[in-house]
Amino acid sequence: MIVLGLGPGRWMAVLLASTLLAACAPKPKPIPPPPPVEVPALPPTVTRGEFLIEADKNDTWNAVGQIIVNTPGAEYEGRAQMLDMYTIRYRGVEFLVLTKAMLISDNIKRTTTRVTATTPEGKPIDTVASADLLALLEEKLPAAIEDVQARFKAEAEAKKAAAKSKLKAKKKKKK
Repeated sequence: MIVLGLGPGRWMAVLLASTLLAACAPKPKPIPPPPPVEVPALPPTVTRGEFLIEADKNDTWNAVGQIIVNTPGAEYEGRAQMLDMYTIRYRGVEFLVLTKAMLISDNIKRTTTRVTATTPEGKPIDTVASADLLALLEEKLPAAIEDVQARFKAEAEAKKAAAKSKLKAKKKKKK
């Protein structure tokens, strides 16, 4: 067989040489995959752990304060009753704990307060520390609210008794 003027032996030699050359050619380097693109986490839209409790806002606010000052690891940094807010540092995370009265509606039939947490800027927060503190508050608030109500009732009765005693003393002086 003669192809392009080469004899069969030469043809085989050319074929063998080209095969050897092809085998020795450097292989193209694999293209590395592109580095993973880090997508920034979106800020939370709700606070994990917020809850509703059937109780007066003021009683709830006072009870939250009592629980916080007695909770190991919770640092009470400030409060504002007019804003229904406590500034807390818990497990190194600073956040606000808020108590907000809910409006009576078709779904809410009794006096109810929402207990939630936010960042210091007032945005929803989703940290383990804030969720754990809210869970602790949800567990302890019913008993703490009863204690606050009992204390306020005792204070009111003591005030009433003191006023009554003062009135009696005035009447005695007039005689």
